Amino acid sequence: MVLLVGLTLLLGLFLAVLLFNPRHRKSGHKAKAQASLNVDKASKSYSKTEVSLHNKRTDCWIIIKNKVYDVTSYVEEHPGGDSILAHAGDDSTEGFFGPQHATRVFDMIEDFYIGDLEQ
Repeated sequence: MVLLVGLTLLLGLFLAVLLFNPRHRKSGHKAKAQASLNVDKASKSYSKTEVSLHNKRTDCWIIIKNKVYDVTSYVEEHPGGDSILAHAGDDSTEGFFGPQHATRVFDMIEDFYIGDLEQ
């Protein structure tokens, strides 16, 4: 009986760790590499015209609150499918803050930050 209780507690602990441990994206290693590069790119500024050139599935930049993000590596993983391409090369602020996004996207997006929009 004690053994059964002990095994149940261990299984419960294991499941709790799996449940509360943050999940990593498939391309997590890319995000980490990108995040380390973001330190160098933080002072970079892009014009709206320059951002607008990156409007394809294979080259996708978006603007969110006057910050520029290169989300090319995330396009294929986007849970909303091609909806991420609706504003490729343009301002995606309104869509990004829509009700369809879980709060974790607000932390995730910083992995793709490449600079600021010129004012």
